[in-house]
Amino acid sequence: MAEAEAMYRRALEGYEKAWGPEHTSTLSTVNNLGNFYKDQGKMAEAEAMYRRALEGYEKAWGPEHTSTLDTVNNLGNLYKDQGKMAGSGALYRRALDGYESAWGPEHTSTLATVNNLGNLYKNQGKMAEAEA
Repeated sequence: MAEAEAMYRRALEGYEKAWGPEHTSTLSTVNNLGNFYKDQGKMAEAEAMYRRALEGYEKAWGPEHTSTLDTVNNLGNLYKDQGKMAGSGALYRRALDGYESAWGPEHTSTLATVNNLGNLYKNQGKMAEAEA
């Protein structure tokens, strides 16, 4: 895993030098590094990467762009894993609203977020909401 982190860091440093810290290609690597850290159980590092990517995407593409929403959903997953259910739910609802606006209710990314929200409701004991 150290090799994977080194490659992400190398890519990130190169993108930052070539395009700057706010370029969307740089932010994509930041988001990927967040995914890597989350998978490693490094929650604080993952959150820092997701927040950096989210802030940059919101500036570059706006709060409703699907790439922005992907990072919103990732941050929701991280919060769920940390037991931050209220924060997770708010992020999932934001992603869901945006995906429904961008792609409609039947798109697979929309449905994946619907599923995430259902799992969250189940974990909270909100069975009627989960079933819906």
